[in-house]
Amino acid sequence: MKACIIGAGSSGIAAAKVLHERGIPFDCFEKGSGIGGNWRYENDNGLSAAYRSLHINTSRDKMAYPDFPMPADYPDFPHHSQILRYFEDYVDHFGFRDTIQFQTPVEHVAPQVDGTFAVTVTGPEGASRTAHYGAVLVANGHHWCPRWPDFPGTFDGEVLHAHRYKTPEFLAGKRVLVLGVGNSGCDIACEAARVAEATYLASRRGAHVVPKYILGQPLDAWGTPFGSRMPLAVQRTAMRALLWLSRGRQRNYGFPEPEYPFLSEHPTVSSELLNLVGHGKIQPKPNIERLLGDRVRFVDGSEAEVEVLIYATGYRIAFPFLDAEVVDPQGNAMRVYRHVVSPRWPGLYFIGLIQPLGAIMPLAAVQSAWVADLLEGRAGLPPVADMERTIDREQAAMQRRYVASPRHTIQVDFYPYERQLQRERRMGRKQAPRQQLQVSEREPVGV
Repeated sequence: MKACIIGAGSSGIAAAKVLHERGIPFDCFEKGSGIGGNWRYENDNGLSAAYRSLHINTSRDKMAYPDFPMPADYPDFPHHSQILRYFEDYVDHFGFRDTIQFQTPVEHVAPQVDGTFAVTVTGPEGASRTAHYGAVLVANGHHWCPRWPDFPGTFDGEVLHAHRYKTPEFLAGKRVLVLGVGNSGCDIACEAARVAEATYLASRRGAHVVPKYILGQPLDAWGTPFGSRMPLAVQRTAMRALLWLSRGRQRNYGFPEPEYPFLSEHPTVSSELLNLVGHGKIQPKPNIERLLGDRVRFVDGSEAEVEVLIYATGYRIAFPFLDAEVVDPQGNAMRVYRHVVSPRWPGLYFIGLIQPLGAIMPLAAVQSAWVADLLEGRAGLPPVADMERTIDREQAAMQRRYVASPRHTIQVDFYPYERQLQRERRMGRKQAPRQQLQVSEREPVGV
């Protein structure tokens, strides 16, 4: 039986490449007319959050797939158009473009009593069809369904979510408030500061702001497999020292220090924010308390006149093609073993459903290789009860380390998680199941 891959973004094409290379039959369905997902600017699938000026926050070499380096003439932090070109080259180099069915959204995925999945899609011609698959690899991304806050009062100005932000021209001469100090929120605030009359940046907890370069090296060049084995307290101390050497204390710029320790929340990467705060072009504010028509009151009692309110408040994990009885990610909570395997529904896998301190793409490749091992019958899984206990332990560990936020339900550290996946592959080969989708007589290739 075939496998089904949902989505041809950066994670979906990683899965398609591995299955294609292994000779595992599959169909890949993509809602849009091209690959790239979130990295295709103005994607006609309507789901891309990319804005015109977007550059990656992880460096070129760290973001690349393990067996396909980015071009050496790319800058350290390429533009989204260069990333899309890299994805296009990746698909063509490994020769699986013809396995992707474009303009074919998945409408419904239903587990069957015989262990298969009934997958209903709508083709480009508008007709629906249903086929049965032995496994489903969900790679629809988690940065496409905006999460909206709810504040008392009303606002008379323009409101939008960062997901719909593309260019800053409409902010010229206006008074702008951006809520949220994640990477997108800070990028948008920095762009607004160049054209707006006033720019405010509000947040609930503040953030540790990390420049893209530390002592002349890309930020993630300081993360190494060896360093990731050090105790968390040692890693925090080392990073605090590097940040102090590279930018000093961020409160010296007028940007508040968060109360939580470094690496207790996904850091904010920006080389411009602190300078613009220091120049008075961006005014930090605490969380919103109430909307007052043409003004906003903050929790410290201060108020500001605002004409445009941009919510950079993150995203909800959503699977519109899966019923709630199959997956119900309320509060972004996901009970998925190692962020990949559904313990309850054998054959249901998730690729790229992680928020790493690092890039998703190389990890999605390793996730896909593990799933291919399972599909080929070369690896097995622990008993369901053991997987459930592991999920409980990992969720408890995340709650101890990270501040409470829907953003941190799928958080992983790059190198420890990569080692974890490789360990699962090794252990799984020792307990390979007797029955699987397909058993290959040749050794696995690729990652």
